Amino acid sequence: MSAFTGATSDAVSVPGAGADLLAALLDGMDAALCAFDADGTVTHWNREAERILGWSAGEAVGRRGFEGWAARSADAEETLGRLMGAMKGPGRQVHEFVLLRKDGGRVLVRSQAAGVRGADGGPAGVYCAFSEVHVQLDLERSVALSEALFDDASWGVVLVDADLRPAMVNAHAARAFGTGRTALLGRPLGDVVTHGAEELEAALQHVLAEGTPPAPAEVWVTLGTASEERRRCWRSGFLLLSSPMAEQPVPLGVAWLFQDVTEERLAAREADRLRFRWSQLHRAGAAVAECEDPAEAAAVLLDFSLAGFADHALVDRPAGERRLTRALATPAGAAPGPSSPVVGGGIPLRYGPRHPALQAWDRVGTVRASAGRTAEVWAEAHQWPGDAAHALCVVLRSRGRTLGVLTFLRAACRRPFEREDVVYAEAVAARVAASLDLADQE
Repeated sequence: MSAFTGATSDAVSVPGAGADLLAALLDGMDAALCAFDADGTVTHWNREAERILGWSAGEAVGRRGFEGWAARSADAEETLGRLMGAMKGPGRQVHEFVLLRKDGGRVLVRSQAAGVRGADGGPAGVYCAFSEVHVQLDLERSVALSEALFDDASWGVVLVDADLRPAMVNAHAARAFGTGRTALLGRPLGDVVTHGAEELEAALQHVLAEGTPPAPAEVWVTLGTASEERRRCWRSGFLLLSSPMAEQPVPLGVAWLFQDVTEERLAAREADRLRFRWSQLHRAGAAVAECEDPAEAAAVLLDFSLAGFADHALVDRPAGERRLTRALATPAGAAPGPSSPVVGGGIPLRYGPRHPALQAWDRVGTVRASAGRTAEVWAEAHQWPGDAAHALCVVLRSRGRTLGVLTFLRAACRRPFEREDVVYAEAVAARVAASLDLADQE
């Protein structure tokens, strides 16, 4: 025993202080630790070893091996032999074996043993750190989970520090951001998220202050530059990370896990939009059935179609070759109201040759158009309400004849008309054309 302890105390100037320091270090360890001299006699036994097995240092130190107290007689020599084998072997050796608690219970432990050299460089003993196997397995599972999340996970994982800057990023998250894994580290989220960074940072600050939220949240973000932007919806979960080593919980940051659900959300939004639009057409059909005047029926159809679709609707009727007059219109300006016949609508409109309504007339089809930066000038030039920024012109056809052009207009605050909008506009135009055709016959 003296050879082993002497090798340890040589590192300090005062042997007594060195022994006290060594004892304090050993007792403060989270892992159980014991040591043997070259003969296999226990020289050190810390408090964690006492906690796991119940044997105190006074009961353990001075015994040779585990026989007669911490191991069954049939296993004791084999266990000691495996441990002492580390005295001459290189590096650390990992073993699993069964030990006995003081109360008679059995414990499966996993140990790491390594040899100790004396002052002359020769083998002086072995030290052995051990823990219960299930504790070790829990640790290994935690490490394996962390590695899997940052290597093979099918969702994005970002560890954000207390300053709201990414500290670790997995491969999936880097692909979602469109950057490399290291390019995001230490940078503010606003550097890669052009819109939605404020919402993300607010969520992260809430988690740091209040803890893990009870449910995931969906956040819309825009990535990339102004010339090439990608709008995505991320279903996000947030976990507060606290240090397990501190007496009081100390926030280390937030684990942010997310999945891209953009396609799912867009599909759901489109389904809701279609459901509402066709419901409006159904309601319009019921209302039109009660109209005695076909012209009034056309106006009712336009009023129902505008809800959630456009800000204005105009109907232009032919007045000679490539000349149109305004027949129906929603009120321009701030005061909303139903579509109504235009007073003095017999005067031909001063449409230019490239006017979208005339293009629709010539093509016998649908034309979409949007203003540039000068929306007011564009609207005035096309003789549309001043807030118009996006137009959808649909030709009115009935019984093989062109009866006019129906124009839907949206303000600049709304999105331009898309291909999906054309189908609905043409369905409305077919019903309006049928009503106008009936009105012409009267």
